[in-house]
Amino acid sequence: MRTPNPFHIPTHRQPTPKLKIAVVGAGYWGPNLARNLQASPDWDLVAICDLDIERATRLAATLGDIPVVESLDELLDTFDVDAVAIATPARTHHGTVMTALRAGKHVLVEKPLADSRAHGLEMVAEAEANGLVLMADHTYCYTPAVLKMQELVQAGSLGEILFVDSTRINLGLVQPDVDVFWDLAPHDLAILDFVLPGGLNPTEVSAFGADPLGTGRACVGHLNFRLPNDATAHVHVNWLSPTKIRQMVIGGSLRTLVWDDLNPQQRLSVYDRGVSLDRQAKSAGERKTSAVSYRLGDTWSPALPEREALGQVVEELAYCIHNKREARTGGASGLRVLSVLEAVTRSLSTDGQSSPVEGHALAGAGLAGTRLAGAGVQLKGVQLEGAL
Repeated sequence: MRTPNPFHIPTHRQPTPKLKIAVVGAGYWGPNLARNLQASPDWDLVAICDLDIERATRLAATLGDIPVVESLDELLDTFDVDAVAIATPARTHHGTVMTALRAGKHVLVEKPLADSRAHGLEMVAEAEANGLVLMADHTYCYTPAVLKMQELVQAGSLGEILFVDSTRINLGLVQPDVDVFWDLAPHDLAILDFVLPGGLNPTEVSAFGADPLGTGRACVGHLNFRLPNDATAHVHVNWLSPTKIRQMVIGGSLRTLVWDDLNPQQRLSVYDRGVSLDRQAKSAGERKTSAVSYRLGDTWSPALPEREALGQVVEELAYCIHNKREARTGGASGLRVLSVLEAVTRSLSTDGQSSPVEGHALAGAGLAGTRLAGAGVQLKGVQLEGAL
């Protein structure tokens, strides 16, 4: 189990020179990145890049008439930037990221890291070969709620993990180029990779999808995979639900944690309730005949600060560049998510049969699973030491 570390609130920030960055993509997510970069004391936002120059100009006008360019080549030829933040469709990530890395630029890229594990491996290898930071924008891993979830799980407050049940459903947006798993599940998979003691490391997955609208891709999906000690994880994603739910339940042998992202008054609840069964020093047969008892204890909700997660994302990118450290959602984390997504696609093609997860045997070693040991990651007002 990775050892959790307490939060440390620094009394002041060490002054560091601002880094120069450009945003590539002015569509749905690019404006959020641009706004946070513009507001950050770590960054100097010098340009917006988009094939739709009018869209880029409209975004730039909201930020003080920042220069705009139409192509990445023009951007790299015109501006001396330290990094680029890429918010374009997943199918474009490989080419765009590789161009930026080969030009010696650090990269923050929207989820998922790439449109395939093979492309992700090339990107991670290129970044490592050039000593550059490649960071996936798995934004939820920077929220106060998920940081607290990681602290509680890895401190053993929940006990042995018995199950995870995650739901991410809403009405739209049906994507033109990816199914609901590739669109929504990266959020939940990245959270599990960060929160669970062993990270995201299933040997195989089973996925079931449905396309009742006839779009040619799954619009409703269920993903299942095993966790250690015969525990299980289930992820439900849906583009067709009239109600919006973002909830994750992590059940443990001691307590159960419930995360409700749409409840700002009580995003996290910890329940001292559940099933009690003595699992120690018993065979499987003995456990089957053991009496099950139920625990009915207190419920509490930890107080959480309200901070915009994307502000923490751009701060961590700067911190990792200055300190030559891998981000908490670096290339290795992105690859683990991609490996599961590709296994999901294979399982869907065989009507839900189990599909092995590529790279599982390499998890925790080399490109497929490097986790930075003993390194601190500084977030705004928060220091997590050695908690990666």
